[in-house]
Amino acid sequence: KMAGSSSPWIGSAYLFLQSTSKTVVLPSLYESSQEKPGVFRALKLALADSTGSMNGVDMLKVHCSHPQLIVQLKFCRQENCRRFLRSYRDGALQKALQNHLQLSLAMTTVPLEMELKTGSEHLDNMLKDEDRCLECIYREKPDRLRDEELTELEEHLKGLTVHQSTTNNVAIKDCAPLKSPSLPYPSPGSSLPPPGTFIFQGQQFDNRTITLDDHQKFAKLVSKKWKQVGRSLQKSCRALRDPVIDNLALEYEREGLYEQAYQLLLKFIQSEGKKATIARLITALEENGLISLAEELLGLHSNEDCS
Repeated sequence: KMAGSSSPWIGSAYLFLQSTSKTVVLPSLYESSQEKPGVFRALKLALADSTGSMNGVDMLKVHCSHPQLIVQLKFCRQENCRRFLRSYRDGALQKALQNHLQLSLAMTTVPLEMELKTGSEHLDNMLKDEDRCLECIYREKPDRLRDEELTELEEHLKGLTVHQSTTNNVAIKDCAPLKSPSLPYPSPGSSLPPPGTFIFQGQQFDNRTITLDDHQKFAKLVSKKWKQVGRSLQKSCRALRDPVIDNLALEYEREGLYEQAYQLLLKFIQSEGKKATIARLITALEENGLISLAEELLGLHSNEDCS
């Protein structure tokens, strides 16, 4: 039972958001470098309102799946989750988010529709049964690190709140970033991707084998986190089991990070053969918050330094 467990109460859910106004497209606003901080700030403050604390619920990732914005949430205490559910059920969360979006984006109105899911469960259909909702959320266990972009946005928000509290003499609680694990993205409708493909950030990709270009980009951009990625790959690759990764670090220490990372992935490719797929590497990168590098390997943006 949840209450009888000695381990911390941790659960996760997906909050689906969509504007009913044709002139307000939330994914487009979030994809805009100018508007993204405002959207993030509105989400953060509305979620804080719903639990009564800046750290009551953590955002793990924000997905843009037109016309919806999908927010992965993590709860670390059952009491916070209960407060959130009541705020959501009563419409207080929806109202708070509308108000914060209007203020952050300087808009007259932002009408919203909301939906709450965990895996294949639609929690909107069971909101009157709070314990059942809690059980569904509790069953969802985050298993990879939080998106690095949200950490950067949260640091930006911290800077703004510190500046505002200094200039306005208003005490505002810091919202320190929580490096929480997050869940793989489930496609809308909870349908599984076709065989030979995988889903990343709401898009479908062919699960090809790792190419030489992938190999070189990984070695160039992963930097100091190559060992962490190796630990993630290690879970399903016997050739990387201890003490292999530490031995690679020592053997290629003089050659530097590029060669250490290159040799790590080379060992993975040689041992796994056709099973050394891009999906496995992308999952390992996501687990360690290397979202920009994952996007680079999948061709989602131009060359950037992901170190």
